[in-house]
Amino acid sequence: MDDRAAQFVEVFQAFLSEVVSEHRGRSQTGEATLGSLVRAHLGVDPRLLPVVSEEVPNYRFADLDIALVEIEQAGTHRQIVGVGGGEQRRHQSLSEIVAGWYPVGAVDYRTVSTGPDETREVISFGLRLFTYEQSPVVVFQRGADPRLGNAAQMEILTPIPGTAASLVATVRRLMLERSALRGQVLTLGGSDFEPGVGALTFHRRPKLAPQDIVLPDGVLQRLHRHVAGVARHRDRLTAAGQHLKRGLLLYGPPGTGKTHTVRYLIGALPELTVILLSGHHIQYVSEAAQMARALQPALVVLEDCDLVAENRDHYPGAQPLLFEVLEALDGLSDDADVAFLLTTNRVDVLEPALAQRPGRVDLAVEVPLPSRTGRLLLLQRYAHGLPFTGEALGATADGTEGATASFIKELVRRAVLIAAEDERDADDRDLAQALSEMRSEAQNVTRSLLGVTAGDDAE
Repeated sequence: MDDRAAQFVEVFQAFLSEVVSEHRGRSQTGEATLGSLVRAHLGVDPRLLPVVSEEVPNYRFADLDIALVEIEQAGTHRQIVGVGGGEQRRHQSLSEIVAGWYPVGAVDYRTVSTGPDETREVISFGLRLFTYEQSPVVVFQRGADPRLGNAAQMEILTPIPGTAASLVATVRRLMLERSALRGQVLTLGGSDFEPGVGALTFHRRPKLAPQDIVLPDGVLQRLHRHVAGVARHRDRLTAAGQHLKRGLLLYGPPGTGKTHTVRYLIGALPELTVILLSGHHIQYVSEAAQMARALQPALVVLEDCDLVAENRDHYPGAQPLLFEVLEALDGLSDDADVAFLLTTNRVDVLEPALAQRPGRVDLAVEVPLPSRTGRLLLLQRYAHGLPFTGEALGATADGTEGATASFIKELVRRAVLIAAEDERDADDRDLAQALSEMRSEAQNVTRSLLGVTAGDDAE
C-alpha cells in the first residue's frame, strides 16, 4: 500500500470512528441517550465506574426524596431526567440503563402520604444529576415495585473515590433529621408483596382534656410524668446515671377507659412520635422499636398485649411473637428516649417475664371500674347538652354500680334512641327505661360485652 492509500485509510478510519461515536450517543429517534447525558455530566464513561446501591424501606421512601432534594439544592448543577422506553426499563439496573440505548424520557412520580392530611410527590423512577462535595454525581432514585419484587433504593455513580460513601452517610443523616414520620401518630401495616413493614397509616392526634379522663386521683399525673417527665429531664437523668427507656402497663376490665387514657396521652404529648400496634400488627414490634429509636422521643403503644404475652405455662411450645415483644423491650439501649405503653384486660395471665422485670415494665397502673363519683362524671360528659335533670343523673349513677365507661356511654345513647322512636327529645323517663332494659336478664350478653360485673342486677 502506497503512502496515499495509507493516508486515505487512516482518514477513513477516523471518519468511521467519529460516526460510530456520534451514533452511540443517539437513540433511534436521533435524541441524545441517557448514556451520553450521564457521560457528559460525569466527565468519564459511566460504564467504567462502580455503582453504589442503598436499599430503603418503602415506608421511608418519602424521607429519601426529602434528603436528596436538600442535598442537590446545595450543589452547583442540578438536573432531573427520566428513562424513556417501555416496561423493560424497570428490570434494568443503573449500570445497564446508562450502557444501553435508552432515550431521555419523562420522570415518573408517585404520591405518598406524609401525614394524616399531607402528601408529597416523590420521584419513583428517575435520575438526579448534581454536584456533591465538588464532585459530579448521578443518583438513580427508584421506588419499590411489588409486581417485580424490587425494593426501593438509590444507586450512585461518581468518578471521585469516597464521594459515594460520604453521600450515603449524608442521606442517612438527613433522612432522620428531616423525616416526615417525626412527630406523627402511626400504625404499621403489612404487605402481601414484600417482607417486613409495608404501608403506614397516619392518624390525627386526639384532642382530649384532662377532665375527659375519669381515673382515681393522681393516676393521670403519674402517667404523664413517667412518659413526658423523662423526656423533659433526660439530661439530668443521664447525668445521674439513670436510664431513659421505660415501660408502662395499663390494666383493668374491658371498657374501663384504658384506650381513652392512651388517646389522652397521645394528644397531650405532641412532641412524641407515636407508633400504635394492636391485634395482628403487634407482629411488627421489632420494626416499631427500631423506628422509635431513630425518631426519639417516641412512644410505642401495644394494645391488648395479653393476646401475645400470656404466661408461657398456659400454652406449651414456641411463641415467637412473645419473644419479639420481650426482645424489643430489652433491645433498646438505656439512653433511648423511648416509652413502651402496654394495655391488657388480663393482667392475671400476663407473662411474668414481661410484667415483673424492671426495664420492661417499671410502672403498672390499674384502670378500675369507675366509682359512684366517676360514674356521675361519665354521665355528665356523655349526656352533655341533653335535658336530663341532676336528680336523674344521680339516681342513674347510684343504679350503675359495677358498670364500665362503655356501659354508661351506651346507656345515654340508648335513652336518646328510645326518645327518637317517639320523635321527641330524651328526658328522665328514657334514661330510666334504658337502664332498666340494659340491666334486665334479657340483656345478659350485651351487659357482659359492655363490661358490667356479675351480681349487680338490682333495679
